[in-house]
Amino acid sequence: MDENDIQIKRRNNEELATANRARILMLPYLDTREFENRVNLVPGILSKEQMHRDYIIPLQEDKESNRYQFMVTSQTPNKVIERMRQEYTDEGKRIDFFLISNSAYRVFMLRYDPPKEIIYDDIKIADDGDSETIASVSKTLDSVSPEKVFDYLIEQADKLGASDIHIENMRTEIRIRMRVDGMLHPVANIDKDRYRIIISELSSRANVSTAVNKPQSSHMQKEIYSDGSSHVLNIRVEMVPTLYGQDAVMRLFNFDESLLNLDFLGLSEEERSQIDDVIYHPRGLVLMVGPTGSGKSTTLYSMLNALNTTDRKIITLEDPIEYGLTGISQIPIETNEGGSFADGLRSVLRLDPDVVMVGEIRDADTAKTAIQASITGHLVLSSFHANSSSAAFARMIDLVGANPIFANSIRLVVAQRLVRKLTDDKEPREATPAEANYIRSVLEGVPAEKLAGIDLNKITLYEPVKTEEFPFGFNGRKAIMEQLFMTDEIQAFIRGDIQDINMKDIERTARAGGMLTLEQKGIIAALRGETTLEEISRVI
Repeated sequence: MDENDIQIKRRNNEELATANRARILMLPYLDTREFENRVNLVPGILSKEQMHRDYIIPLQEDKESNRYQFMVTSQTPNKVIERMRQEYTDEGKRIDFFLISNSAYRVFMLRYDPPKEIIYDDIKIADDGDSETIASVSKTLDSVSPEKVFDYLIEQADKLGASDIHIENMRTEIRIRMRVDGMLHPVANIDKDRYRIIISELSSRANVSTAVNKPQSSHMQKEIYSDGSSHVLNIRVEMVPTLYGQDAVMRLFNFDESLLNLDFLGLSEEERSQIDDVIYHPRGLVLMVGPTGSGKSTTLYSMLNALNTTDRKIITLEDPIEYGLTGISQIPIETNEGGSFADGLRSVLRLDPDVVMVGEIRDADTAKTAIQASITGHLVLSSFHANSSSAAFARMIDLVGANPIFANSIRLVVAQRLVRKLTDDKEPREATPAEANYIRSVLEGVPAEKLAGIDLNKITLYEPVKTEEFPFGFNGRKAIMEQLFMTDEIQAFIRGDIQDINMKDIERTARAGGMLTLEQKGIIAALRGETTLEEISRVI
């Protein structure tokens, strides 16, 4: 899905939400997309100041019939609408109001009263050793006005598709880095004065203190406007005191509910079939495992969206809530202030949910409560920190012990990583003898149908090609998934039928049952030209 398709989908979602809002406000809804770029507004009826202040736009004036039409938004004060309706009625005029989206309002106002502002250069990511680009971006940041520098930094990070902004104190300057496609890149080195502006604005918006001598966590939201559309960034803020001042990390979550879709995860037919089996028969326990930043939340939210129908009650327990989902009851759990997922889960089970998502299983109490919930007719989704699906099994058995109840509850464990995707300009090369031997040893025993199109006698790998559009030769990331589906042989470990349980035995049994490991999945992706062998080594 390219950027234009994403913008169209965002605008469609906004117009749908506006239409629903219009019914609540009892105003007629007006979709302006067909004419907003060509219809001229009626001049002189309202001042520019009032149009900006009250979010109201004159649409039509018919002096013969004494009829006037105005467009308003959900931000227009109701008292303004009532006052104008009274004034026009007293003068014998007919007045009509139509509700339009915020994006439509901005399109009209940008044409009617375009802002007179300085356009700053876009931030560029520097390659290794590229000090000139870092110096150029640093100079740009120094030129941005103090009241705009914080917003500029976040907007540029969003434009680059960054997942994190790191603001780090050093002895003589402040280093800014951004994580793009999982890789942390230097962006700029700025003066301490700029740091004070940025950190002051951050503390104000996220409600954190620059004087507290302990780590702090918070969150904030920022609306991003682009090409006549808008989207909301949920931003998780982490601050920690260091030797030279407060370091901050801002994690950016692009809140676009329409993109939380299983169809966009790039799942194979077999992977999708196993997840669909869970969705169509919602019961039991499903675990997503992997380190921070491996895409667990996105996959879990996509599963929730697929489960989100009017006949199901879905509740989530999260710390913090990363995306707000329509039709789902989401409960924040403040674990830093004494709250626990186990207590929250016991409470929400009294609300008769069909599906529950627990942000993370961290202890035996939460694990046992989740298992108990999953064997009483609920579907419980959760994340779990482990390197692989078999390691997750071994850790869960350590937490709750080997028992038949756990064996009957667990249905699917998915281990996940995100690797960078090569662009279409990638360059093929022949594998070295060492690489070829390694690849053949890892893929030994993999069924031929899962290696369709791959020749292990003459192994071809691919390298990134740097272009102006994609300076690192990669564009976006791909999920690599290891799915351990329940079989009788795997359940034997959990029931306690097998003594001296270890991770390697579980993995060996799962592989014999058809599971491909993360390493195998990653190498197959590299052989198909989706990523590089070096990227698989780095991530998996």
